[in-house]
Amino acid sequence: MRKILIASLLMAGTSLPTIAHAQDEAASDDSAIVVTAQRREQSILEVPIAISALGGDSLATKGITNSASLQSAVPNLQISSPYGQTQPNFSLRGISVANEYNSNQASPVGVYIDDVYLANRTAHGMGLFDLDRVEVLRGPQGTLFGRNTTGGAINFITRGPSLSGANGYFEAGYGNFNTFTAQGAAEATLIEDAVGLRIAGNWANGDGQVKNVYPGGQDAYSQDTLQGRATLRIRPGNGPLDIKLKAYGGRDRGTQAAVHGFAPFRTGLGFFETNENRMGTNKTEAWGVSANISYELSDKVTLTSITSRDGGKQNLQQAADGSPIDILDITWLSKYNQFSEEARINYSSDKIDLVGGFFYGWDKVVTDNRFNVGSIIAPGVDGGFFQHYDQLRKSTALFAQGDFKLTDQLTLTLGARYTWDRSEYRDGYAYLFMAGVGDPMVPLASTVPCATPAGTCAYDPTLRYAIKGKNNALTGRVALSYKTDGGTLLYASYNRGYRAGAFNVGGYTSSAGITYIDPEQVNAYEAGFKGRFLGMLTLSGAAFYYDYKNQQVQDTRAGPVSFLVNAPKSEVYGAELEASAKLSPMVSVNFAAGYLHARYKKLTLQGTALDGNSLPFAPELTLQGGLDLTLLDNDTGKLKLSPSVSYFSKQFFSPFNTVNAVGSPQVNSELQQGGYAKVNVTASFETGPFTFRAFVNNLFNEKTYVYGLDLRGAGFPYNYLVPSTPRTFGGSVRIAF
Repeated sequence: MRKILIASLLMAGTSLPTIAHAQDEAASDDSAIVVTAQRREQSILEVPIAISALGGDSLATKGITNSASLQSAVPNLQISSPYGQTQPNFSLRGISVANEYNSNQASPVGVYIDDVYLANRTAHGMGLFDLDRVEVLRGPQGTLFGRNTTGGAINFITRGPSLSGANGYFEAGYGNFNTFTAQGAAEATLIEDAVGLRIAGNWANGDGQVKNVYPGGQDAYSQDTLQGRATLRIRPGNGPLDIKLKAYGGRDRGTQAAVHGFAPFRTGLGFFETNENRMGTNKTEAWGVSANISYELSDKVTLTSITSRDGGKQNLQQAADGSPIDILDITWLSKYNQFSEEARINYSSDKIDLVGGFFYGWDKVVTDNRFNVGSIIAPGVDGGFFQHYDQLRKSTALFAQGDFKLTDQLTLTLGARYTWDRSEYRDGYAYLFMAGVGDPMVPLASTVPCATPAGTCAYDPTLRYAIKGKNNALTGRVALSYKTDGGTLLYASYNRGYRAGAFNVGGYTSSAGITYIDPEQVNAYEAGFKGRFLGMLTLSGAAFYYDYKNQQVQDTRAGPVSFLVNAPKSEVYGAELEASAKLSPMVSVNFAAGYLHARYKKLTLQGTALDGNSLPFAPELTLQGGLDLTLLDNDTGKLKLSPSVSYFSKQFFSPFNTVNAVGSPQVNSELQQGGYAKVNVTASFETGPFTFRAFVNNLFNEKTYVYGLDLRGAGFPYNYLVPSTPRTFGGSVRIAF
């Protein structure tokens, strides 16, 4: 609390700006943002949905440079990962993948880039650059966004050609940990009002941020990222046809997250230190192409087609013991591909706004994981498990939603979506092997397919395991919204969300646990308001109640054996408030708060009743606040200062919370993080085409854990805990042209 007080005094007595980009002053006011949450352009204040929208300037001001740091600006959003910035797990209002760590599982918070759904969670860990805005939609979005949005949806909207003139920018920076960054964009109009091209790129390279004391070992959390994007827009004769063609690609070669593991080797180490003999590298790649084609048949009717093809791969070399001895070392190796097509029609008149369409998509992942588990064969004889499988998912859906204006002030929204999901787990096999880390594997026994404990089935390289799963689901939305004479929007809604069933691919020690479990379902009730008050204050709030069924959670047992199971019933309720105000031409403030009560009403794991426990990654209270102060604004230039603070109350990393399964060696009390606050500060000076910027993130060097996993219950002598990164600071120079 002392640090929160200091941060509050800092914001009250100092000044800081929004990040200086090549956007005008109005673009930095997030309350004025136009969003596409209902698949058409609307002011954020006119959409009866709980939305946080952040423009490019706001992202930079708050120190948000990657998707994993969005939680510092959105109420009731929590982001965690066992792998650092790779494969982030998004939790919105308590709904998340819980303690699941396999990359084949779909996030219950749908992630989109320019309305294109990204099925693989590895692709969600992205650097943020040259964005127009980010829209975070809280609550189920099962009508217009589709399956796997039981928690909500996050849509990253990139900047595209404006078809007028030329512009661009280049920015280079340097920070502690010898971190170099560069990003830029250039836009050219090839034919005025008809053809434009925008190219953007992002690069970051830096030393590890958590020191590894092992002689010659790599430090954790190093950066080595390169991304690029090109968008071609064609609008012949400035007419009704608008074509946007986009291609992107990127790769990451940073070192893995730090691990606090085997306790004997934590002696004498600081929080931001580790002693690891095999610090791994997170090697990921992502690429994609898309075509967004719209045609205005009339001033009332528009046809849109969005076609995409995306892919990538991950090779996560993960030392999972945080020690100089080989207890658990894993290679997560996967390749993924996906295709999607969405065709929709929009109709708009004075009384009715309609959108309806068709969606088809498939995604495929091919996985070859290797788990080295120390002396698993015999004392002094190292070995482990190798696992291979293909997973294919196909989804087809029809959807429609309409806003019916019953009066000039009262609107009824009705929407429905029917989804057909089909999944296949195929070509599955796994075996127990003898080998040290990195050595050639000597197969000893088949474990998949094998329904009995590991080591009991003779090795047979021809054996394969395959199962199928399918779901059909009806989701929908009903809302009533009322706009007062003063312009305030009041609304109440019911939404049903759905997350498709899933395979337990964690079952590599036996095929007995490889099953297809039931889909999740959320029935959500919400009431809220949003509007402008006193000519300077923008305020929005919402209260919600969820009936949440069949959350998919991972249950890791001695063996080690993993089971993916359903938590039959949970209850989630809470409230949110967001406010921003421009107190004067020199001073603006923003504030957000979220309260969350997320509890299991019925859950038993390993014979232990967990009714009443908190859902993982669901802190009861989140607070965010920021201040933008213009200290100087004259012919010389503009000087701004922007401190911001974010607070999170206690959260658990496991459905067990602090309870231990009877008869197990679990110590689940380790798997939690107490309440904490983090402060970021940004300052900038704009003069002519130049912007000079300085920043510090995690000003007070707060020490927190971001992820934890029970490994004691799986037979290991420690739990897996991932610490956060320490304070970072630096500066940059930007030139706009």
